[in-house]
Amino acid sequence: MPDAVAPLELLASLPGYDGFLGTRASFMLDFVFVAMLAVLPVMGWSIWMVRSRRAYTLHKWTQVTLAVVLLAAVAAFEIDMRMHGWQERAVATAAGGVPAAVWGALYVHLVFAISTAVLWPIVIARAWRRFASPPAPGAHSRSHRFWARLAAIDMTLTALTGWAFYWLAFVG
Repeated sequence: MPDAVAPLELLASLPGYDGFLGTRASFMLDFVFVAMLAVLPVMGWSIWMVRSRRAYTLHKWTQVTLAVVLLAAVAAFEIDMRMHGWQERAVATAAGGVPAAVWGALYVHLVFAISTAVLWPIVIARAWRRFASPPAPGAHSRSHRFWARLAAIDMTLTALTGWAFYWLAFVG
């Protein structure tokens, strides 16, 4: 039975609130992991609705809602990371440090996360200013399609690389 107690004692000694997925991750890491599982399908559904059903208003408000929800989640996440960090919870090497593969996964993830954090609000702001109300195809449509596709790809890569980092750091 001592082996069963040791992981619980370890988790109790880690900074921040424990997560709910049964890994070493904090609550906010688990929350963002699960949130991205919801964001990608909702984003895909919104894109499908505008392309196949021409539901421009629904697409607009779905994207704005996703942006607001993600902004709140990322802000809470960043506050948690600044207050409690993540390295103490991460899988350690025999020497006690975070493995190089975890750092590599984090850096790749940050490339996509930062570019998404810049690109997505720009796409939304430009659409807000340049489309009529209610939204309809117009002179901005071609540009919007290009940049929105790029932003959607970027968001998808942010999620995929975030999940890879999470797995390497807190599960593997």
